[in-house]
Amino acid sequence: MFNLIKSVTNFLIVLLFISCAPQKKDKKNILIILADDLGYSDLGYFGSEISTPNIDDLAEKGVVFTNFYAAPSCAPSRAMLLSGNDNHMAGIGIQAFSSENYGYEGSLSERVKIIPEVLKENGYNTFMSGKWHIGGDPFERGFDKTFSLLPGAFTHYDNNKPIRGYPDTAFSQNGKKVLWEEGKYSTDVYTDKLIEFIDSSDDKPFFGYLSYTAPHWPLQVDKIYSDKYVGVYDGGYEIIKERRLNRMIKKGVLQEDSNYRSKLLSSNWNNLSPSQKAIESKKMEIYAGMISNLDFNVGRLISFLESKEILENTVVVFMSDNGAAAEDFYFNKTYGGYIKEKFTYDYDEMGSPKSFISIGKNWAEVITNPFKLYKGFTTSGGMRSPIIMYGIDNIESNIYDEFISVLDIAPTLYSLTESDSEISVTGESIIPFLKKNQSYTHDENYVFAFEHSGSSILIKNKWKIVNNSFPFNINDFELYHLSDISEINNLKNEEPEIYKSLIKDWESFVQENRVILPTPYRDDLN
Repeated sequence: MFNLIKSVTNFLIVLLFISCAPQKKDKKNILIILADDLGYSDLGYFGSEISTPNIDDLAEKGVVFTNFYAAPSCAPSRAMLLSGNDNHMAGIGIQAFSSENYGYEGSLSERVKIIPEVLKENGYNTFMSGKWHIGGDPFERGFDKTFSLLPGAFTHYDNNKPIRGYPDTAFSQNGKKVLWEEGKYSTDVYTDKLIEFIDSSDDKPFFGYLSYTAPHWPLQVDKIYSDKYVGVYDGGYEIIKERRLNRMIKKGVLQEDSNYRSKLLSSNWNNLSPSQKAIESKKMEIYAGMISNLDFNVGRLISFLESKEILENTVVVFMSDNGAAAEDFYFNKTYGGYIKEKFTYDYDEMGSPKSFISIGKNWAEVITNPFKLYKGFTTSGGMRSPIIMYGIDNIESNIYDEFISVLDIAPTLYSLTESDSEISVTGESIIPFLKKNQSYTHDENYVFAFEHSGSSILIKNKWKIVNNSFPFNINDFELYHLSDISEINNLKNEEPEIYKSLIKDWESFVQENRVILPTPYRDDLN
């Protein structure tokens, strides 16, 4: 009898232990962390002098794609990321423009379903914190809890809006307009909110979309972060450019035998006056501080998931939305007048809530080296961005130079979560490639094409055509092999049959997506 009682007691203890222990969910939690205007070489893992140990750790333990194409601007990139569809199909044909034309509505279209809508239907809690920028309110598009910046940019500490046309109450919490709590820092608050949402949720799997506004202009951060980099940039553009390039090659982010050319910069550091050099150095100190703060907050979030014992069941996608930003709105003829009324460019105030500065074209060229140009252009410098995927089961850590795009993220997540396979997307899942079930993500017939304000690109089977002419002229497309990562050798005349074939694919893309050419609107960014 005693043995029976002892056996029953032990059995009950085991049951109690099992019921109290964290339950391994059948479905993976999904977390997308999106940095805003973070350049290709701005992470330590990608060659930077900026300290990003938490993000680098995700890269070391996960997979990195070095040939990842986002869109060249914020809003179309977000629409494509969340929908897995072309930006025209998603309603964001042009950033900061709206009309009654198909594809140019200026707000995320009901024609597409987006990740939170799909995952919510498949049993997920869905949370968003940070920048939205694709019209409407995310609370109306499948998110259970939100704290979101609705327009494309804001300051990082207060309600002193940087663009005249933006609403005064630019933030929305669960569908209700709210003001920013003065003095709080953007990246800290966005992280706090997402942690709060996850912590208060039930035991269902979650989808989290953490869309930071760092390191987007205006450059602002606490001095505890920017002071770490005092003096680091005093040697100028060329020194940082070559150091980053060498680190990328050493790490394997760039292959040593790649067809690249170190970029010739527009400005020579030695031609600047001492005061100009001081300003340029301080810009990057603040920019680097913003990225260090971003990394600190990523570390906070990862530590929280570990403490909840759910990190091992979470897939993390870290990425940027486009190439480094060269625009300098303080001196922009369209936006500068209002900004100068509201902010200062004074050296002693740089980095504070009173200041409005940007890294500008010279540092953007350094960050995108050895790629061509920067944000806003469909060249490699405008579209190639860092991406890291962590937590995918049965995948070895590795660096891949396989071409993938922002369109592939949604179908990849649907595959990982076993969500409805009938969802219409133009991207393709990366999982078969990662699982070694096939040697490619996209076969030789797959076409990736993109157009925004006339700037255009089409990629197919190791080739691409690129056009940044204005006004748009179809005869101005250039032809490059994908291995020509700096876009040095235009092979349009040497490979006329390939060129003609890609132009034919381009014309089909224009027709299928109702692209309007010449473009109905072109924003004055650069």
